Amino acid sequence: MSDFREEEKLGKAYDSHLARRLMGYMKPYKAQVWLALLLTLVVTPLAALPPALFWVALDWYIVPVFKKTLAFAAGMRGLGWVTLINLAALLFGFAIQYLQVRVMQNVGQKTMYDMRKEIFARLQALPMSFYDKSPVGRLVTRVTSDVDALNDLFASGIVAMINDAFLLVSFVGILFYMNWRLAIATLSVLPLILLATWMFRNKARDANRRIRTSLARINAFLNENIGGMAVVQLFGREKKAKSEFSNLNRNYMEAYKDVIFAYALFFPVVAFLSTLAIAFVFWFGGSQALLGAVQIGMIVAFMQYAQQFFRPIQDLSDKFNILQSAMAASERIFKLLDEPIP
Repeated sequence: MSDFREEEKLGKAYDSHLARRLMGYMKPYKAQVWLALLLTLVVTPLAALPPALFWVALDWYIVPVFKKTLAFAAGMRGLGWVTLINLAALLFGFAIQYLQVRVMQNVGQKTMYDMRKEIFARLQALPMSFYDKSPVGRLVTRVTSDVDALNDLFASGIVAMINDAFLLVSFVGILFYMNWRLAIATLSVLPLILLATWMFRNKARDANRRIRTSLARINAFLNENIGGMAVVQLFGREKKAKSEFSNLNRNYMEAYKDVIFAYALFFPVVAFLSTLAIAFVFWFGGSQALLGAVQIGMIVAFMQYAQQFFRPIQDLSDKFNILQSAMAASERIFKLLDEPIP
């Protein structure tokens, strides 16, 4: 903690030792965590249900009515039931996701409460020699922004990543079950999306690291200069301090601008590639429909599943940044908690 360059020492994107230690803070609330994870098994089928209902509505009721193979009244009754089931699934899915978010947010806040108490207790027990070597602003960063980074992981990161992983696996299975040829056409752009995700991950990870470094430096600088303002003015260092703070502030701004640029570039690229995949579905699926090999409802449902498939990829890339920030923050927090007490 005594070396100012410590802020540059940033760990891996994922550290199993740190992860196990972090999970220890969730043990008192494991029942709530298991509840949130079990709700994932309900969220995934509900997310996959609406496209299947569109498939049923088109091929079972709408198209047969136009072909005069089904009475109009029977078609309207069928559409009514499909609409009611879809509405019920949407409302139930909303309730389940609301409960899941509330449970994990509650766990995240309680976990951060316990961690902040432990950090503050350790700060009170450390000797005065420790504070002679450690900028107070950096210690404040440990208790505030570093703990907030862990809150993002506990409250929204873990369960969201599990949800996205379940959705990806489920949608791949559904696509291949419906029509493996259309599935291959849909996933043909996946290598390009993975390449874009890998590039975005590296750029965003580097920028997020610089953000945390710059923020810790700003906090340390402000604490030292405001706390020692009498000394600053006594030696006439106002202009020098202003220039140093301007540089620190500019570095913080540039790091944030790099994150904004990475997001502004990544999401349109993924949106373009996902639209290209859907265009493949229309072209290939349309040609199959003209030959009578597939039904119109299947193509519409396939398009909706394809749209939902690419959304978790974007979410997982975003959650990777939360994971990276949490690993870096936990490394610093645990280094403080591991400081020996005489």
